Amino acid sequence: MNPNTPIEQAFRTIEPQKKALHKLGIKTVEDLLYHFPVRYGNTSEVKNIGTLAVGEDAVVYGTITGLKMSKAFVKKIPMAEATVTDETGRVKIVWFNQPYLAKMIREGATVRIEGKVSDRKGDIYFSNPKIEIAGKVPLAVGKNLFGDQGEEHALYPVYPESRGLTSNWIYHNIERIFKSGMLETLVDPIPQEILDKYHLPGMSDALIYIHAPKRESDALAARKRFAFQEIFFIQLRKQQEKSQWKAEKSFDITADKKSVDGFIKNFPFKATDAQQKSIETILINFRSGHPMSRLLEGDVGSGKTAVAAATTFAVVTSRPTGQNFGNLQVAYMAPTEILAKQQFENFIEFFRGTGIAVGLITGSGCKKFPSKSDKNGWTSVSKAQLSKWVANGEIPIVVGTHALISKSVIFKHLAFVIIDEQHRFGTAQRQKLTQKNQVHMPHLLSMTATPIPRTLSLTLYGDLDLSILDQMPVGRKPIITKIVLPKDRVATYTEIEKGLQEGRQLYIICPRINEADPTKEMAVIAKSVTEEAKRLQTEVFPRWKVGILHSKMTTSEKEKNMLDFTNHKTDILVATSVVEVGVNVPNATMILIEGAERFGLSQLHQLRGRVIRSNHQAYCYVFTESTGAKTVARLKALSVAKNGFELAEFDLSQRGAGELYGGKQWGISDLAMDALQNLKMVEAAREEAKQIIAEDFQLKKYPLLKSELEKTAGSIHFE
Repeated sequence: MNPNTPIEQAFRTIEPQKKALHKLGIKTVEDLLYHFPVRYGNTSEVKNIGTLAVGEDAVVYGTITGLKMSKAFVKKIPMAEATVTDETGRVKIVWFNQPYLAKMIREGATVRIEGKVSDRKGDIYFSNPKIEIAGKVPLAVGKNLFGDQGEEHALYPVYPESRGLTSNWIYHNIERIFKSGMLETLVDPIPQEILDKYHLPGMSDALIYIHAPKRESDALAARKRFAFQEIFFIQLRKQQEKSQWKAEKSFDITADKKSVDGFIKNFPFKATDAQQKSIETILINFRSGHPMSRLLEGDVGSGKTAVAAATTFAVVTSRPTGQNFGNLQVAYMAPTEILAKQQFENFIEFFRGTGIAVGLITGSGCKKFPSKSDKNGWTSVSKAQLSKWVANGEIPIVVGTHALISKSVIFKHLAFVIIDEQHRFGTAQRQKLTQKNQVHMPHLLSMTATPIPRTLSLTLYGDLDLSILDQMPVGRKPIITKIVLPKDRVATYTEIEKGLQEGRQLYIICPRINEADPTKEMAVIAKSVTEEAKRLQTEVFPRWKVGILHSKMTTSEKEKNMLDFTNHKTDILVATSVVEVGVNVPNATMILIEGAERFGLSQLHQLRGRVIRSNHQAYCYVFTESTGAKTVARLKALSVAKNGFELAEFDLSQRGAGELYGGKQWGISDLAMDALQNLKMVEAAREEAKQIIAEDFQLKKYPLLKSELEKTAGSIHFE
């Protein structure tokens, strides 16, 4: 047996187990070793049946007998029944709607039962408990489950499971790996000096500690080690990418400061200090001769587009290296057609009167500004014609969606790439754009309105320099945010009605598109766009026109409904969180968010940002069905935090990075996502990685690190 041995060769598996292993991504022995427990139970919590009390959650071990299928007396629900016995007594077990369990468990087997103790007419029983065949019973209640040393209060691992695969099966096969002696052959990829510096256990010890801890401190030490390991390898890869990027040659852009300042003065608002600082930093990067790679973070309405426009002006008014004619080019990629068209129109406003052409490329068509017949307007053109103008350098600014990375779009002198809401694009898509037909590598500016906690930013975007817009334009009034409990719903509708009478517009955000099927198991019962729009139109706001917007509509339907709302043909837009990105309607100054407890604070903050597009007073009504103190306190943070970054940090501490940003989304384990709450660990891993890459970019002195990086390449995808 070795780490690469296929799991089905190493252990005997039946079909349900094979399916479950595949679902959990466990293909090899090494995969099983790295399938870590989500928590630990304590054998001191195991109860004798004779001591069970109604209402408690308990674990018991015993012999199962009397297995049978039956039907509930009143509702005729199919169910399985059994009795579990230990030396202190017996308890009845009932599984509703799971009669098959009576056939899956052998009569007389030793089992482990975990669940809530219920009561019926004075008799206690377990209802729908978790059950698994026990390899052995703890020597006694409170004794060690992992050996016969007799140590009290030992922990037992509880793993992520899938139907057909239990924690018990996983643990006992990991135990077989330990007994095989394979751990002694493993070589630790982390240099010993780093392990010693941060007091981390070695690989073999850590694997034993995480799967079979005798003490809680063992499990914590192991989790710390593997979290550090994963973040350290992410940092190594990001630092390599950063060094590689910096080694490339870029166009040397020396913009005329006077003309850039004049361009900024023409903004319809006074640039904030944060905007000025970001623009100056980017202009310094442009002069370095090496490609910039920068992330611009800022709340909705903080002026990221203005920074993009000013730096774009600096680029397109510069000449290609070694030439006294022609223009450098800029590509601006947005995640949706709605946002691409909106930014095309924004750029027209910024560049009107400069004589600089702007193009738009999307899947549904192309446009060019200015048109021959109207210097202040745009005209539709064919993709072939626009591509020709881009290829010969005639159009210096090109805004678009994914269509920008199609093979037919060729740039002559692409010097600057701007990616809006960059987390919505994969690394491969970004690379396709930055490496398009280039001798010189273009400068890269990624922009996001998603507030990202510092630890997440340092880890996931460790290859990017960071600029933050933490100020709003002068004259913008803070949004008034109100938490609305069920009892205040009617009064809030009356307040909103007044705003509509004053000519303002309203967004209403719902968690679902369609109504859930209440007969389906695990159905999420929450307000839906389709049904809520009907209810609002007939019962609440009959005087006002209601439109809808959600992701399952066709592009043309979305565009029409959005245009109707933009042009005030509709007064209320009922939508899913699809409006989170790219919808800009200055007259919409009110937003009502249904089921707010289902959203993260960062997402609520972004949704709220839709109504801060003008100097009118804006309102955000946060509707929640939950009146629990914890939920209400979390939502109230919306009204006290100064900006999205404060909220992101608050949400990180309350909910954890995995729940906020989704480990699956990034290809990062839950363990590492949890570790992102530890700034010191992230900074330590980052500094160690920076030092190693600075001294040895190709990792010639660290063959184990190099091998591990190559092995895990592609598992972290940053999308």
